[in-house]
Amino acid sequence: MHPRSEGNQRCFIFQLSVNPRARIFSYTDSRGNLVHHFDLPSRHRQLTIISDSLVNIDTQQMVPETMDFAAWNQLQQTVEQEDYWDMLLPSYFARPSPELDELAAEIGVTQKDGRSPLALVKDIAAGVYRSFTYVKKSTAVNSPIEHALRSRQGVCQDFAHVMITLVRKAQIPCRYVSGYLYHASEIAGHPADGATHAWVEALLPNVGWIGFDPTINQMVGEQHIRTAVGRDYADVPPTMGTMKGKAQTELQVRVRVTPSEAVLPPDEEFASDEEWSQFLEEDKQSQIEHAQQQ
Repeated sequence: MHPRSEGNQRCFIFQLSVNPRARIFSYTDSRGNLVHHFDLPSRHRQLTIISDSLVNIDTQQMVPETMDFAAWNQLQQTVEQEDYWDMLLPSYFARPSPELDELAAEIGVTQKDGRSPLALVKDIAAGVYRSFTYVKKSTAVNSPIEHALRSRQGVCQDFAHVMITLVRKAQIPCRYVSGYLYHASEIAGHPADGATHAWVEALLPNVGWIGFDPTINQMVGEQHIRTAVGRDYADVPPTMGTMKGKAQTELQVRVRVTPSEAVLPPDEEFASDEEWSQFLEEDKQSQIEHAQQQ
């Protein structure tokens, strides 16, 4: 739930509270995601987790309108020289299937057909958007993508998993992004209303990781707030844990994203990514010491 501070996004404030009260510890995983964990050894009938963040997002980096077909060679060299295999191989939710092959043929992305990596990824995003209807609760968080492929209905998680699998089949590294989506309140029934959102990032030569949101068929912009990246949803669920006891459980989630009137420092006062990482580490240590004192 902790928004990342990198690139054009800065998380200025993050507060996490749990009820019943517990000591909260933090660490950063291998992909730079901020993870908070705690234990509740005593009996309890309800667990409430509340996170509150203040995030600033600057203008996104410019993405070229077109890309040469020769970029495929550059992409291949990049993949061979660096470690992107986790984002190329099938993962728990993003894996090939006969139903996926049928969809690839249907939307016309089985061959490059002279298209550059950028053009192919855009076509995949548009094809997934056209082929599925966004329907809340049409699938569960543990549903395989075959459920969405057969019914042609799904939520943002399904749109992302289908697109990731198709992009990886084209030998383009692709990863899952979990986060929040801000939109005008008057747009009723919008994807991510009251819930977390998901989209994908593809690695493109000379550009880097670029975000695509197949649920709304748009490039990722200033309305997207990144919290975590992974191979698929299994790597980055907002909450995960183990309960011991004999009881029926019910999960309720509510997300609200609103504009803030907070006054932010001028651009020249922004710290570099390295300075910001050091600040986060010091802040995390301070929180741990404070919890231990309590």
